[in-house]
Amino acid sequence: MVIYTLVEASTRNDAVATGKAVLDRLVRADPHGGTVFDYFVTFDQEGSTVAENARWGDSPVATRVDSDEVQEPLERGWDATKSKFQRNLKRVREALDKLSDDEIMRNRGLARHAFHQVGAYDGPSIFLYDECGCGIWHRGQLDRVLEESEELWIVPVDVHF
Repeated sequence: MVIYTLVEASTRNDAVATGKAVLDRLVRADPHGGTVFDYFVTFDQEGSTVAENARWGDSPVATRVDSDEVQEPLERGWDATKSKFQRNLKRVREALDKLSDDEIMRNRGLARHAFHQVGAYDGPSIFLYDECGCGIWHRGQLDRVLEESEELWIVPVDVHF
């Protein structure tokens, strides 16, 4: 999947380096004892036949948030986060309406998985991350990140989970 990091930097190269540092943290470990993502590839790496542009089409390596081109990836990341949340929330509501406590406990229909995804702060349900590696999981948080920086960049990253 493609996720996006929002990082403060003065140049495109600095933005990509900071984006890579964010993903290094997300690949290494999370506080629950695992990794958030298995590995990542940024769109500045050439020659891959299975990742980044070869898989997802042309994408800029990094784009300033105040540029005209940024609206599409920013909206794509936010819309994907919101859509995944709403899909999982629907599954949670259906599980609560249709399943017994025991069935939920046994994860019938992947109910517990849906509960977990609704409460996720990172991982495959979150498509935007700040430069600390924190998932951006609500609109107020995204708006705050966008307002707090004069030199904010969005860096797309191809990740595997």
